[in-house]
Amino acid sequence: MKSSELRSAFLSYFNKQGHEIVESSSLVPHDDPTLLFTNAGMNQFKDVFLGREQRSYNRATTSQRCVRAGGKHNDLENVGYTARHHTFFEMLGNFSFGDYFKPDAIKFAWEFLTVELGIPEEKLWVTVYKDDQEAEDIWLKEMKVSPERFSRLGEKDNFWSMGDTGPCGPCSELFYDHGPNVAGDPPGGPNDDGDRYIEIWNMVFMQFNRTADGEMHPLPKPSIDTGMGLERIAAVMQGVHSNYEIDLFQTLLAEAGRLLNCPDTTTASLRVIADHIRSCAFLVADGILPSNDGRGYTLRRIIRRACRHGHKLGAREPFFAQLVPALIEAMGDAANVVAESKDHVMRVLRKEEEQFARTLDKGMKILEDDLANIDGTEIPGKTVFTLYDTYGFPVDLTHDIARERGLTLDMDGYEVCMEEQRNLARAASQFGMDYNDVLKIEGATEFTGYTALEGEEIVKALFRDGQPVESVGAGEKAVIVMERTPFYAESGGQVGDVGLLRTETGTFRVDDTRKESDNHLHHGIVETGEIRVGERLGAMVNAEKRMATARNHSATHLLHAALREVLGDHVQQKGSLVNSERLRFDFSHFEPVSAEQLRQIERIVNEQVRSNTPVKTELMDMDQARAAGAMALFGEKYGDEVRVLSMGTSGFSVELCGGTHVERTGDIGSLVVVAETGIAAGVRRIEALTGEAAQSWYENQEQRIQSVAGLVKGSRESVVSKVQTLVDRNRELEKEIQRLKQKLASAAGTDLVAGAVEVAGIRVLATRLDGVDPKSLRDTVDQLKNKLENGIVMLAAVDGDKVALAAGVTKDLTDRVKAGDLLKMVAEQVGGKGGGRPDFAQGGGSDVQALPAALESVSGWVADKLAS
Repeated sequence: MKSSELRSAFLSYFNKQGHEIVESSSLVPHDDPTLLFTNAGMNQFKDVFLGREQRSYNRATTSQRCVRAGGKHNDLENVGYTARHHTFFEMLGNFSFGDYFKPDAIKFAWEFLTVELGIPEEKLWVTVYKDDQEAEDIWLKEMKVSPERFSRLGEKDNFWSMGDTGPCGPCSELFYDHGPNVAGDPPGGPNDDGDRYIEIWNMVFMQFNRTADGEMHPLPKPSIDTGMGLERIAAVMQGVHSNYEIDLFQTLLAEAGRLLNCPDTTTASLRVIADHIRSCAFLVADGILPSNDGRGYTLRRIIRRACRHGHKLGAREPFFAQLVPALIEAMGDAANVVAESKDHVMRVLRKEEEQFARTLDKGMKILEDDLANIDGTEIPGKTVFTLYDTYGFPVDLTHDIARERGLTLDMDGYEVCMEEQRNLARAASQFGMDYNDVLKIEGATEFTGYTALEGEEIVKALFRDGQPVESVGAGEKAVIVMERTPFYAESGGQVGDVGLLRTETGTFRVDDTRKESDNHLHHGIVETGEIRVGERLGAMVNAEKRMATARNHSATHLLHAALREVLGDHVQQKGSLVNSERLRFDFSHFEPVSAEQLRQIERIVNEQVRSNTPVKTELMDMDQARAAGAMALFGEKYGDEVRVLSMGTSGFSVELCGGTHVERTGDIGSLVVVAETGIAAGVRRIEALTGEAAQSWYENQEQRIQSVAGLVKGSRESVVSKVQTLVDRNRELEKEIQRLKQKLASAAGTDLVAGAVEVAGIRVLATRLDGVDPKSLRDTVDQLKNKLENGIVMLAAVDGDKVALAAGVTKDLTDRVKAGDLLKMVAEQVGGKGGGRPDFAQGGGSDVQALPAALESVSGWVADKLAS
């Protein structure tokens, strides 16, 4: 029975029993910060079990894709070395939300296995929690399971909890007996960790709520959460012992073996690769990109582990991404999410593999060198750290290599190196005063700046040098806190407002506004007079800067939407800066944005600007915001009530944002992208201008074009063709100069032959040629070798403080003298290095003063070589 048929049979059976078939949720568990990845079928129903969410059904069945490769549930190190550990697997499950309970759950499981799948009853073993008499009676008395194939187990094996407190309950598990030819005792036996009895189905009877005092109170609506690994039951139905022998893996193993020229599909490295392509492809399809932290780093670890195993099998060219089509074929409809973004998935995987390949060989050489010199069986912590910090080897990858060689890692030494790096980073950081420690003010500052840029407020608190004071005078830097303010505090990438605060006794210039706790802190300097706590002051935000900032902030939202439209839904905000001068937007993307794509993004944004549609803001709860399709663009912390910002035609951009914005998109004026760069692996940055800044940029570009047109004696319209003519002419002249240099070098070479000296019957020439570039130097060496017929040449050329070197040896002498050895000897004397073939080598140095002596040493060096 194929895996796809098993998946369909399971869902169909439970659908007939009144269960709603629910699609697999993403591997990224949205709205659950406690999880790195979706790792169980019940994850998407967590709020339903907790009573926080209501569904239109009270019975559900799923085939949920899961990843266990980080955090608490991490099987990564075992993958490839055991029969059943995977980073990615499918969990078949049936769920009851306060509907049926133990009798039906047990009946459904037994009937599906023994009737639908036809598994003999004598091949199944049942376990229950030691205190769950009810479940035991159902199994033994109602289902008539033999007591000889039944065990009671303790809390470790058969009691489930969502956490230290909350829903929990006993479990009942079903094991498959692979037969007496496989080692291992039944569940509960002294050797039950063997492979004979394999768990295939777990039923969680959620019937208690555990409170903080440890008491367990019966739930008013007991529920059912079950799980059966598709890979494990497929092994049973296909008559194999290892999950890697099932159809899902055989297709991948065969393709990996073909790509890597490794016909033995039982090789552990091939199994690692076959497993890892599943998790990596689905993670990328679900929006994760390789990075240096969080989920992205886990993805990077898995990709690099697969690539290292490919390298171990001889791969020297990218291969990993080429497995994606085979994965789609093997998993069929279950891989639709990968199939729909196949090109994107393959590009991301290929890019990461190419990046790691650049350092893999160097890192492996470092490791091999250190392994050759270690005493004992422990790899030093400094080596582990260097591999991670310099060559991008995740620690578990180094551990993988160590395990293959019977070695361990010095993790204490590694942690010492990591802490040293952290201390250096802390020492290099420069932070201003931390007001979290000194700001002890009750209540929050009320922000009035959405609708007004001026107002009269009361000075609530004053700080000078981080300490609370009652007054500040002219020339003193201070921080002012008020009960209400029209000044926007820096948040979500938008800088804080600037402006003036005035009282009857003084004037305060606000240079920045920041937020600490729930208060707005106005940083600045007293320009005149004195400011006192309790005084009433007039607050005036710099309207020009606020408007310019608002233009850039609104444009950032349009830019983000345009990026997703052009590049794909994988684009996510990774950082931003919005001020009155420009906007900067960092986003996830795996390669540079092409010039044509940038033009397309610009056009889309400016079309929305020209539409001049109203910018709408609404307050709503998070559920309403999600229903409206709002995205959390700037990564702020949101409360129960959120601010939803909509702009553009037909809901072009809908985001959660607390910043300040224009009233209509036309107020932005226009947007021009002025830079696009990469700032980290998988993260790009766009910088853009709007409004007057964009207009000034266009005017500046026009001025430059006119200046260039004047220089080439052309018009604005003809400047491109005029410049092209100059470029073409310049190339012709450069080629002519090169030809003349070669002629001069050839002529000089003819004269130089006469200067060759004879060493042990061999003609040796070592001299300096000035005014010759490296290419001409190489040509001259070849000419001199032809003229000498049987000889050795060492030439040098000086350009400023740089020395270019070239060495040549005629073919008949390369078994006695190597050009690379000769060049290395000379280069070291002039503070440089170089290398090449036995008959030719190139290099250079920087010590011009040492060159004469270096050239003089050539004859003696050659004599020693020939003598030896």
